[in-house]
Amino acid sequence: MRILLTNDDGIHAEGLASLERVARTLSDDVWVVAPEQDQSGYAHSLSISEPLRLRKIGEKHFAVRGTPTDCVIMGVKKILPGAPDLILSGINSGANIADDVTYSGTVAGAMEGALLGIRSIALSQGYSYVGEDRVVPYETTEVLAPALLKKLVATPLPDGVLLNVNFPNCLPEEVAGTVVTSQGKLVHSLWVDERRDGRGLPYYWLRFGREPVEGKQGTDLHALRNRLVSVTPLQLDLTAHEIRDQLSKALA
Repeated sequence: MRILLTNDDGIHAEGLASLERVARTLSDDVWVVAPEQDQSGYAHSLSISEPLRLRKIGEKHFAVRGTPTDCVIMGVKKILPGAPDLILSGINSGANIADDVTYSGTVAGAMEGALLGIRSIALSQGYSYVGEDRVVPYETTEVLAPALLKKLVATPLPDGVLLNVNFPNCLPEEVAGTVVTSQGKLVHSLWVDERRDGRGLPYYWLRFGREPVEGKQGTDLHALRNRLVSVTPLQLDLTAHEIRDQLSKALA
């Protein structure tokens, strides 16, 4: 089995090195094509207004000056000697659940793989802060992912479906199990934080604000809060099929 790895945290991210160790429990034919720099929040974006720069950093390891989507396209269509059998995107520093899925470059890497007809799985790890330091227990994903991936790879999926897997913020032995979930709903918003540079000129940061959410049972939010691994099947078809008839009647 040929496996292509990518992420959105960048080629030197700790989570990518951890994912490679996971992938090597499944196959010896593992390729890494990841962004040169952090591309978090770039979602399913393409670089079409500037060239892609490619840099080989080791055997079967390449960095692309572009987005996770660019990396998957370059890997499949340019770098690898043949199409991969599996694309793994991650391990992201932080969960990709609920509405955050729409922003996630990690999920987008798997999304592009699904568009190309390749089985694709995104993996993310919850974290916490100790003081000002982010603490990400990648060992949880690293310990649990190999057995889980073997089951997921053996499970048939329809065309246009990818899997979004999130691991809870706890030690491997504290994980309560694995559940199949749906996307939850966060209560959050973005606001613009205005600041001043050294010359007194304004610049801006987008910042998240969130309110506590319990998360309905069966959602990815509820799973992670209860120390469960969440496996969410996502589909590329964004059509709201349930209101097609209603719209047709309204336009008749």
